Amino acid sequence: MKPTLFVLAAGMGSRYGGLKQLDTLGPSGETIMDYSVFDAIRGGFGKIVFVIRKDFEDDFRRLVLSKYEGHVPTEVVFQSINDLPEGFACPADRTKPWGTNHAVLMGKDVINEPFCVINADDFYGRDCFAVMGKFLSELPEGAKNTYSMVGFRVANTLSENGKVSRGVCEVDDRNHLTTVVERTEILRREGQVCYKDGEDWVGIGDNTPVSMNVWGFTPDYFKYSVDYFKEWLQQNINTPKSEYFIPLMVNKLITDGTATVEVLDTTSKWFGVTYAEDRQGVVDKIRQLVDEGVYPEKLF
Repeated sequence: MKPTLFVLAAGMGSRYGGLKQLDTLGPSGETIMDYSVFDAIRGGFGKIVFVIRKDFEDDFRRLVLSKYEGHVPTEVVFQSINDLPEGFACPADRTKPWGTNHAVLMGKDVINEPFCVINADDFYGRDCFAVMGKFLSELPEGAKNTYSMVGFRVANTLSENGKVSRGVCEVDDRNHLTTVVERTEILRREGQVCYKDGEDWVGIGDNTPVSMNVWGFTPDYFKYSVDYFKEWLQQNINTPKSEYFIPLMVNKLITDGTATVEVLDTTSKWFGVTYAEDRQGVVDKIRQLVDEGVYPEKLF
């Protein structure tokens, strides 16, 4: 069975402004998502599932899904802050979504095969989908607790226009993830990639693996996520800005010894529109890739 690509597209780009998932950056009006879908099809994925907010379903179907007809099967699921387990109710003052792992839970009724989770607004590159597609396709039928993450080399993920947030990873001698720590200020200072830890800047090597939210799971991950979400809500439901992130769940499963997460190296260079000033650079980089023959002038 071919793996599924699960695209997290329910968020608004707060730093960028507007629905950046629908911003046209390619030479024929492509969005960043279009390149991910194209690369996923090349990488052996057989279905694309999108999680979006219900209030832009019509625009999404018209502007995005219509392009993929005849190329790959698609499904849409919806994330809502009111979608909570039985016995829990969303606090009246809560406006923020519950986080990336809550978004992942929205796929539990439509995904029954190995799947890869990505962000809608990051350009991951062809090699990223090739290495993840290979890993998921080669899992034995019925595999459980054997997960993966594409580890981008940190130097390939920086913005020229400011600091970025990345999950800095540590791996063991089998290349299994031991920890992923979200660092919210990463940039190059005096020639070295550094992250801020309190008041200090800590230097790391250019090839240090970082998480760009490209995760490979098998369907058993949904059950763990539902169970842990209930525990998490008991502690955090009344904290308005708390979020149930994928790394929280992954770290728990690793620490408990329940699952392993293999870190897959990629040569892909990430780019994305973190800041509005990044936009033209992304347009230029896509144009260059088209000129080099990596992508056709028109994807779909």
